[in-house]
Amino acid sequence: MTANDLSTINELESCVRSYVRSFPAVFTKARGYKMWDENGKEYLDFFAGAGSLNYGHNEPNMKKKLVEYILDDGITHSLDKATTAKIDFLNKFNNVILKPRDLEYRIMFPGPTGTNTVESALKLARKVTGRTDIISFTNGFHGMTIGALSVTGNSMKRKGAGIPLSHTVTMPYDNFVSEDLDTLEYLERFLEDNGSGVSIPAAIILETVQGEGGINAARFEWIKKVDEICKRWGILLIIDDVQAGVGRTGTFFSFEPAGIKPDIVCLSKSIGGYGLPLALTLIRPDLDQWKPGEHNGTFRGNNHAFITATEALTYWEDPAFEKSVQDKSVTITKFLENMIEKYPEMKGHLKGRGFMQGISSDVDGFSDKVAKNAFKRALIMETAGGHDEVFKLFPPINIDEQGLEQGFKVIEDSIKATVQEMFPTKETVSN
Repeated sequence: MTANDLSTINELESCVRSYVRSFPAVFTKARGYKMWDENGKEYLDFFAGAGSLNYGHNEPNMKKKLVEYILDDGITHSLDKATTAKIDFLNKFNNVILKPRDLEYRIMFPGPTGTNTVESALKLARKVTGRTDIISFTNGFHGMTIGALSVTGNSMKRKGAGIPLSHTVTMPYDNFVSEDLDTLEYLERFLEDNGSGVSIPAAIILETVQGEGGINAARFEWIKKVDEICKRWGILLIIDDVQAGVGRTGTFFSFEPAGIKPDIVCLSKSIGGYGLPLALTLIRPDLDQWKPGEHNGTFRGNNHAFITATEALTYWEDPAFEKSVQDKSVTITKFLENMIEKYPEMKGHLKGRGFMQGISSDVDGFSDKVAKNAFKRALIMETAGGHDEVFKLFPPINIDEQGLEQGFKVIEDSIKATVQEMFPTKETVSN
């Protein structure tokens, strides 16, 4: 990066910028799981746009379809008018994703981001049930607009709202206190007791794996019990699959292994396939009680994203693709378990599942240093959790074995360097 590039960013871009601070390079090119900066330096991308690039950068088939569509003067902007691009996507999503999983949903296109789909889900739940409150969970992250922020746990981000965030109740996530405490018994007691101060909510919103909150993976039996509680009390269950969906946890939807069928599902990030903005709110048909235009947005129909999203679904037509994601997920788990055993100084704990895994360190600042050391070694990786205590692996789900192994080597070198920096008088196990 040249001094002039740095000065432009520092002088003209808002102080709110964040990732450019963690990854101070000017990137000019990207393909698959690799990026290059203006000096030609090659980086491994184990960040994948925070889960927006599950198929990597510039996936060739999606790129070809998009370029052809643009050169043929295909519709770019259409609000929610009918276009061939939208119809093709709806049909393919229904035939490739929903029907094989015995799921029936109406598909809503809110604004194009994750927070937009969450806002629409919360609004619809309140409209349909006539209730006001939403139950969310500790360490949950659902977006940065006021409604989505009200069900987000991070205190720093909540404070940024500038106003009280109301009509929500936060309950403890699975294993939030300890493995011995049944957090759902606690939740049900609040619902049962008229003196609890908690009204029957319109909905419960849940990430099956909490991304920003620290790669916390709920047990499948816990998720199933949440679903049962919702059914018993007439509460709608909203699954926020913005980051954990589209194959990131090993199945297209993160909730599939739990055997549930949520009332509403929020999708964004990688649903567009190519990194183009797109969001879906999947709605149980009987809940689709919107009046025309009751929830809208200027960019609720991104035709370029429809083109790439439709092509992306081709991956899911072949069961071998999903199997490969699951097999490589096991490889990631084994690698992380090996790191925890090999470098006990970091006091690490395995977090997450699928291609959404990481290590939580009990040593203050350790994970942040690992991420910084990884960037020095040309690997892009971020941290998660309320204290950045988790360094997380988010490579594209179609990365090859060679790319994984290459990344593993850099990450181990970064862990080893961090151990040597933070514990200079101790010999590491690998020495």
